[in-house]
Amino acid sequence: MGHVTTEVTLTNPSDSSRSKSVDALVDTGATFTVIPRRLAEELSLPITGQRRVRTANGAVALDSARAIVQINGQSEINPVLVSDTLDRVLIGVITLETLSLTVDPTTGELHESEALLF
Repeated sequence: MGHVTTEVTLTNPSDSSRSKSVDALVDTGATFTVIPRRLAEELSLPITGQRRVRTANGAVALDSARAIVQINGQSEINPVLVSDTLDRVLIGVITLETLSLTVDPTTGELHESEALLF
């Protein structure tokens, strides 16, 4: 299937004038969406805490924030982690589930999925 990328718009929930669209890598093996620190600063996202996560290089603590994430016309406030090492946005499964999106493994495209309540 290769890498799945999509256009994502990130917006500060408190100031809709602070918004940016970027290409993002969709990673169904990642729990959280992660954004570069420079983007969090550009959007003036307030840091709300820290979360300890495991990466390929071991466990690290990353700052956490909230952003409106829009993909394929669907948008919602989501938790995002802020990285000092990643240089691009990485979309994790929490965001995919929140927006009711799934990856079609045959095409590598995102499609609307059914939300389950049980």
